[in-house]
Amino acid sequence: MFGRYLGSALAANLKLGMICLYLGWGAPVYAGAGEHRLAGLALRAEGKFPEAIAEFEQAIALEPDQSGNYVLLGWTQHLYGQSQPAANSLWQAIYRQPNHVEAFNALGIVYLVRGELPHAIAIHSWSALLKPNNEIAYFNLSLAYHRQQMYDLALHYAQSASSLEPNSPHPLIALALAYWGMQERANALDFLRQGIALQPLYGDRQTLDQLKKAGFHDMQIATVGAMLNEIAD
Repeated sequence: MFGRYLGSALAANLKLGMICLYLGWGAPVYAGAGEHRLAGLALRAEGKFPEAIAEFEQAIALEPDQSGNYVLLGWTQHLYGQSQPAANSLWQAIYRQPNHVEAFNALGIVYLVRGELPHAIAIHSWSALLKPNNEIAYFNLSLAYHRQQMYDLALHYAQSASSLEPNSPHPLIALALAYWGMQERANALDFLRQGIALQPLYGDRQTLDQLKKAGFHDMQIATVGAMLNEIAD
């Protein structure tokens, strides 16, 4: 989501590198920051986070004023569980480009996941001002307000996220949580069913932990589990 740096030229370089390795020629020598970014993205996709972080750090060393390098580094650090380094990297991106929507989106997620809800709300609210059709900001605002038991706001932002991303199950589950908090159980179960229709894994208590990857808190996942019990009854 935050690593859209794959141009056709860089993709060609990756293919060349793979061919070199296959033929036993060894890895190609990196010529610039772009190749390091591409290598970092490939390593991150394989779950090799330390190696990916090292590649993005090399890209920063070569292009220290390129804000996108810090976004790539910060998001990878977040995925690797390095919360504070991730926040530091993302603030570096914002310092260099104060209207960098992807940096604010990523930073808001970092704060949301570590439970700093006022910070998450402030960051995502600003991101939504920078980009009014920002489904990422709206979705995460819904999760944050739900955790603060501000269900009207949680509902509002979940509706906004769902309208912008109708094929994603996550805003639908956020809608279910908001309605559940408002004691509107019929609506809650209806939206949960819609979310399960898009992603059947969320209809099984054994795989509900997959929701963590989308930013849902343990308490919210437990609430979804309670709703599943009512659907089963």
